[in-house]
Order: sequence, then structure tokens, then C-alpha cells
Amino acid sequence: MISTKRICLWSGPRNISTALMYAFAQRQDTKVFDEPLYAYYLKNHPEAKKYHPGSELILDTMENDGDEVVKMMLENTEKPVLFFKHMTHHLLGLKRDFMKNTINVILTRHPEEMLPSFDKVIENPTLNDVGYALHLELVNYFKASRIPFVVLDSKKVLLNPERTLQKLCEFAEIPFDANMLSWQPQQLKEDGVWAEYWYKSVHQSSGFMTYKSKDENISEHLKPLLKECLPYYNELIAYSI
Repeated sequence: MISTKRICLWSGPRNISTALMYAFAQRQDTKVFDEPLYAYYLKNHPEAKKYHPGSELILDTMENDGDEVVKMMLENTEKPVLFFKHMTHHLLGLKRDFMKNTINVILTRHPEEMLPSFDKVIENPTLNDVGYALHLELVNYFKASRIPFVVLDSKKVLLNPERTLQKLCEFAEIPFDANMLSWQPQQLKEDGVWAEYWYKSVHQSSGFMTYKSKDENISEHLKPLLKECLPYYNELIAYSI
């Protein structure tokens, strides 16, 4: 019997994580899950609940207990491959030892490109909102625990989706599927209830968008956060495939 492959994508916000979820959803052997720890995060982070759009609906319709979510992730056997899209900051105080039983992928993006996009929905974000420091914490945990991991940089994915996905599939020890490169421009049934606030561009897409560098200057109010994020990002990309 082939054991289930449980891929955990640990992303920050506005990092093409939804596009990657859509890519994996095109595989016949895969079931995708959209941020299953979101309600746990909101329940245990009262301040975030105040400014995350749709928070009440998320709390009402999703499992609030982080341990129960982890149990589901480790016990689900619906498909040979399970793809869990996560925001790293949703982990909060959850024990990390379950990651020894998952295939761990960190997704990052240059903060100069990510922060203006995030700021359009969540105003005046903080370092804890955007995940860079937490990503590096995960890297250090994986290394100390001898847990294999890879880092994806959003720019590299967009510059060459096929090659990057081939490398990712190789790491996960699953065959590459060319169907991952395109999808219908529509909602995915697995989309979280927050999709209306965040997923407009993905819903209008039919595949990975061509990378375009951002020409706009970063707003003054985001510059201190950019300065905080850059050292973490620069360390992260040293591990990118």
C-alpha cells in the first residue's frame, strides 16, 4: 500500500500560495486544503480577528481547535497526495513535531513586492502578520530536527513554473503532472470562505502569471517593515530551489 504524501506549504500572505494550490488541484491524485488553521489562528489571536475580513464566518465554519486540524491532516487518506496550503503565522503555539510526518515547503516573496499588495487588504501590517521571521524559525527548526524542507521563491516560480514544479515534485517524490501548469479561470470548490477578499486575480487567471517587476515605490509607512523583513528574506532565499 502506498503511503499518503502530505505536503504542507508554509507561506506568507500574497506569495502566489493560492496559485500553487490551484496547480496541485489539477492533479487527479491530489486533494487540496485551503488554510485549515485559519480559524485556530483567529480564535487565539484576538487582535487579528478584528482586522481580518470575514473572520466571523471563518470561525463559524471551520475547525477552531488546532490539534484537531493536525489530527485531520495526519489521518486523512482521501487521495494519494494531500496538499495543505498554510500561512506560517497561523501556527501560533502549535507543537511542530507533526512536521516530521509531512513534506514541508516554505514559500516566500521579496517583501518589496509583497508588502504593498498585503497592505491593500490589511492596513499597516506588522512583522508577525507577514511571516518572514517565522519562516526562518521554521528553517532553524527543520535543520535542528533533521526534517527535510525546500524553499520556493515566488519570483523563481513565476519565471519558470514548469521547472520549479518539477523540482518540487521531485522533492515530494511524486511524478510531475503537466496539468499543474494551467486551470480554468474560476473559483475552486476548496477555496476558503475568505476568497472574495483575496483571490480575485487567481479566479481570473488560467495559470501562473508572467513575472513582472514592481515599478511602484514602496509607501513611506511600509519602509520600516521592509527594513525588518529584508534580512529574513535574504537568509531564506539562500535555500531556494
